[in-house]
Amino acid sequence: MSTSLRFKSVEEARSRKAVAVELPKERPEAYYAKQVFNRQKMFEYLPKETFEVLIDAIDNKKPLPREVADSVAQGMKRWAIDNGARHYTHWFHPLTDGTAEKHDAFIEHDGKGGVVEKFNGKLLVQQEPDASSFPNGGIRNTFEARGYSAWDISSPAFILDGTLCIPTIFISYTGESLDYKTPLLRALNSVDVAGTRVARLFDPSVNHVISYLGWEQEYFLVDEALYAARPDLVMTGRTLMGHESAKNQQLEDHYFGSIPSRVEAFMLDLELECHKLGIPAKTRHNEVAPNQFELAPIFEEANLANDHNLLLMSLMAEVARKHNFRVLLHEKPFGGVNGSGKHNNWSLGTDKGRLLFAPGKTHKENLQFIAFVANVMAAVNRHNALLKASIITAGNAHRLGANEAPPAIISMFLGSQLSELLDKIEKTDIKTLNLAGKEGLKLDVVQIPEIMVDNTDRNRTSPFAFTGNRFEFRAVGSSANCASALIALNAAVADQLNMFAEAVEKAIADGADTEAAILEEVKKLIISSKAIHFDGNGYSEAWKKEAAERGLDTESSAPLMYDAYLRPESVAMFDRTGVFNLLELEARNEVKWEMYTKKVQIEARVLGDLAINHILPAATRYQSVLLDNVYKIKELFSAEKMDKIAGQDLNSIEQMADHMSIIRTEVEKMVDARRKANKITSEREKAIAYHDTVVPCMEKLRYHIDKLELMVDNETWPLPKYRELLFVR
Repeated sequence: MSTSLRFKSVEEARSRKAVAVELPKERPEAYYAKQVFNRQKMFEYLPKETFEVLIDAIDNKKPLPREVADSVAQGMKRWAIDNGARHYTHWFHPLTDGTAEKHDAFIEHDGKGGVVEKFNGKLLVQQEPDASSFPNGGIRNTFEARGYSAWDISSPAFILDGTLCIPTIFISYTGESLDYKTPLLRALNSVDVAGTRVARLFDPSVNHVISYLGWEQEYFLVDEALYAARPDLVMTGRTLMGHESAKNQQLEDHYFGSIPSRVEAFMLDLELECHKLGIPAKTRHNEVAPNQFELAPIFEEANLANDHNLLLMSLMAEVARKHNFRVLLHEKPFGGVNGSGKHNNWSLGTDKGRLLFAPGKTHKENLQFIAFVANVMAAVNRHNALLKASIITAGNAHRLGANEAPPAIISMFLGSQLSELLDKIEKTDIKTLNLAGKEGLKLDVVQIPEIMVDNTDRNRTSPFAFTGNRFEFRAVGSSANCASALIALNAAVADQLNMFAEAVEKAIADGADTEAAILEEVKKLIISSKAIHFDGNGYSEAWKKEAAERGLDTESSAPLMYDAYLRPESVAMFDRTGVFNLLELEARNEVKWEMYTKKVQIEARVLGDLAINHILPAATRYQSVLLDNVYKIKELFSAEKMDKIAGQDLNSIEQMADHMSIIRTEVEKMVDARRKANKITSEREKAIAYHDTVVPCMEKLRYHIDKLELMVDNETWPLPKYRELLFVR
């Protein structure tokens, strides 16, 4: 890469102006969900009988009769064509953290040499993508390609870029899930059944328990010209080298600061597209690191919320290009500053409108609240290693434990009020549960009204924190499919709720009072789950030692973390809840290990290329300039003055030579480590080898390259620097 290209990219980035966004004349309610086949559109385009059967199937989780599918397909096609659609696709979530789609036109032969637009129930309900070309962990061989996608009636179809997108599951010919949606739906159904069983101990009229999700999507924006001048960003989504800028986030001036005009134009455009697609984008703000931002929606049912998050990530990339930006969703695109997460705010509620993690106004409501919280504690305690495995990736491994990210240890923050109550339940025979909601805080400033204080503080260092009426799973990575964490969490909680219900029901059958039986089981759960409860500073070194002493999982190697999926207790839990069978678990772990290896392998290749073909030539050129300067000084000055005048240059030449020598050596070591690791046939052992032998070479390479960046003159350095990437608007 030539020096001129770097400066041309910086100059181009600095010349960018905000792209004008044409605001719609209507207010959001007029165009919200315009491109979604929601209940309003169903009512308008479907026959009354079809509409009622479809809504009944959605609300009561019933299978849709095949004969009704043709009628739904006809109405859906008319709506899609009326809104400009020319194609349709089954939109599913393969094991890639992204989405997949194959577009088909509505046309069919009319028998007269022309075509007619058709779409029937068979095409709506089921299609047959190639199951061997997606990550499958060996479930499908290359010569066994058949797989099926099947319509998820609970998530409405939508139109994107002129194509009718139908959310579907994706399974193999032999029935195993090859996606995230299938096990997510299984986990949500499991927590519905188990949660309803427990909720009926307090309110017999409850029919369903619903899992809710409110994700917070963090991301970086980088100017497209600068992005194109960084091969590591283009190929891996993160900077594999780069010395931190003199100013980054240490002044804490970016968080919640004034949004730059170019970024605000992008955000507005993105929100408009989100609202048309029914994504309830609500909150936007600057995040902690420079050029880091966040978007958060209103809470939704978990399956729909997950679909919306995946759709959002696609929209972000598309809208960003229109504004000459690139969106970075990697968990750690820049060293030395905050990484990006996707905090999963998770809650449960009944179909009667009661949030199960919210304190109530009566003794019974508070007992129900404590019962559900205690069961979550027990589930997270028992399966803390599994929950960590559900969120770890090659990217998220760089983020966890660094710059305000939660540590790679799962613990639960509960807050002082709830902690005190649990302590009382454990140590006394408590009869009444008094839990305050928001209380007033009076300030000695007459212009400020009374502030309502929540019943719990926030703990940014906790990976799983209680935040008032929900739990915030903060450890989820920004590029992840939320389903990975939600599957493990909902399945674990469902299994625990079933065990709790069985114990309480047995005690009642043996003659115990219902409330007494519930309190007795709650007390047992509180005592047995003490290890997971930690309200302190999760960033501290002392906590890592204490967590190990408590018996919590402290494994830091991503490939080894995945072993938690195949532990006997995990296999048994997934089997009891019907979420995964053993074959599916084994296949998914194969995919996880393979994905880890491939991502590190790509990064290592890119880093080696940059080191040898970009960094070393630039450093050599500058070293030659210094050497030339030394020789000229030697000709002009006496030997006595030589050391005094040229000493600094000589020192720099020597230091650069040392760094360059180590870089060449480490590239050779890294290539050799990859070569040896690639011969390993076991995906698990190969991933471990990449983690143990390739990653350390990459870290050492980065250290010495970053040292060279400080020594080589600015005009010679070939890549845009952090001060340019993070601060150019």
